[in-house]
Amino acid sequence: MAATLTQNRFTGPEWIFERKFDGIRLLAFRQGGVVHLLSRNRLSQNCPPVEAAIAKLDVADVIIDGELTWGRDGVIYHVFDVLWLNERDLTELPLDERRAVLDALVLFPPVQRVARLTDPKPWERACHEGWEGVIAKRRDSRYEHRRSPLWLKMKCESSQELVVGGFTDPQGGRVGLGALLLGFFEADQFVFAGKVGTGFDTKLLLALRERLDGIEVPTSPFTKAVGLPRLRAHWVQPEIVVEVAFIRWTAHGKLRHGRFLRLRNDKPAREVVRETA
Repeated sequence: MAATLTQNRFTGPEWIFERKFDGIRLLAFRQGGVVHLLSRNRLSQNCPPVEAAIAKLDVADVIIDGELTWGRDGVIYHVFDVLWLNERDLTELPLDERRAVLDALVLFPPVQRVARLTDPKPWERACHEGWEGVIAKRRDSRYEHRRSPLWLKMKCESSQELVVGGFTDPQGGRVGLGALLLGFFEADQFVFAGKVGTGFDTKLLLALRERLDGIEVPTSPFTKAVGLPRLRAHWVQPEIVVEVAFIRWTAHGKLRHGRFLRLRNDKPAREVVRETA
């Protein structure tokens, strides 16, 4: 069961919150004395400390879901769900009942339960403590073998001002534009930083397209542009500044999970540089 990314921030009695770990999703299968570890992509994993800890469980058979991380103290298997126990399929039980079953198991290091977060705004704690984010789960959710809207991931975001250097055509039922092509200035270079296609409403898409059509140019203004789209792309004078939210910069210097926040009419385009903090 995979979580769906959301930009919404909320709490409620029907939801529980857990820390989102930045590791490898791991399913642990135990049948008798035999233990198998599989990744999310169903690839076999070799982790003797976890295998030994699962083998020590006082059960006949079990399937556990969790996340494997590495740190200064070695590996930790953070478990947050149980799918099967002693010849019983638990996937149709509500999450609260599955958690109660998991809580009753005696676990051994490096296996440990993922704690439930009780902060009023758990996503703020996540960002303050440098976590990747939090997972919100419906208490009544059954375990589904798919990406589900009943599990939501709220990732910590940074923000960055960037300059529009182009845009792509809309596709399907979308209007105005598909995505903005954004960049920043670095010395004398206008560097492509990626594209952003979410965070707009219909009114803004149409207004932006009208404004961009008025400053269109025949060639790309980007002077340093790895991965720049070529199909259905239009180029504009780099003068419109926008603010975007994003998860992080990739190793290739592109925005990861960028989202439009607002226009910044108060800042000159030439002052926009990449923020490294």
